[in-house]
Amino acid sequence: MSRRGLYPRSRLFFADLPEIHRRREGRVRNEIFNKDTRGTRPRYYLQNFHFQSGGWLTDESAERYDTQVEVLLNGTANAMRRQALPQLHELFAGRDQRQLRLLDIGCGTGRFLDFVKQAWPRLKIVGLDMSDAYVRHARRHLRRRPRTSFVIGKAEAIPLAVASQDAVTSIFLFHELPPKVRRSALRECARVLKPGGRLILQDSLQRDDLPDYEGLLQLFPQSYHEPFYASYTKEDFAALASECGFVHVRSVMAFVSKVMVFDKAATPARGHTDPSERTLRPTDSD
Repeated sequence: MSRRGLYPRSRLFFADLPEIHRRREGRVRNEIFNKDTRGTRPRYYLQNFHFQSGGWLTDESAERYDTQVEVLLNGTANAMRRQALPQLHELFAGRDQRQLRLLDIGCGTGRFLDFVKQAWPRLKIVGLDMSDAYVRHARRHLRRRPRTSFVIGKAEAIPLAVASQDAVTSIFLFHELPPKVRRSALRECARVLKPGGRLILQDSLQRDDLPDYEGLLQLFPQSYHEPFYASYTKEDFAALASECGFVHVRSVMAFVSKVMVFDKAATPARGHTDPSERTLRPTDSD
């Protein structure tokens, strides 16, 4: 990052610290849920995650985000994001990248997609996020990367066609989804993936992954307002993914994160319906 970009973001980060402290001390979590925002996004989304100003809704929040995450994770956030790339390489190796498509769910400011485009510059990618502000930031960040597009949408209702993607990725999103929405999102991932496609979820460690981090997993949601984090740490993603027609390939630990890799069956088993093609019932996202 250039100095011209670093200094303004650092100022935004430090300027917000007193407000974060005020919200943390007062347990104030819902300042952005008001008459102007009500109904514009799912209720679970309209919170001051991390106690930050603006939640995920403002341009200032988008400008602060990458600095906040790097500070929170001691400068390892980008290094952890890159741990998903070898799992994509395994899928893409030997194939014409110009014919492949990747969807990134909860793309945020586009940092992970930038790493993807550095590795596969001709790959067609789509970033999906619910925040107009964060998508604006991502568009600016990747404006020189060809074959890159963005769409405003929800993980639980992806506005893309059935079997249209070769890979779906999601980086640090699923711990911020309620349990019911996680299930809907996994079904949607299965729906948009082609047979033989790959889903890569990178997120926080979970309970029993690394015993030395158990205390940190318990403290984190209290210090940073992560209302769905405790349920995430106990979620059996291999079982949930299996219900959607995925096979759990592996999980790779990367500092305080975990990369979970799932492949969609190339063809449904004889006599069985592909779960991703079932009619999905509306899910209460609140």
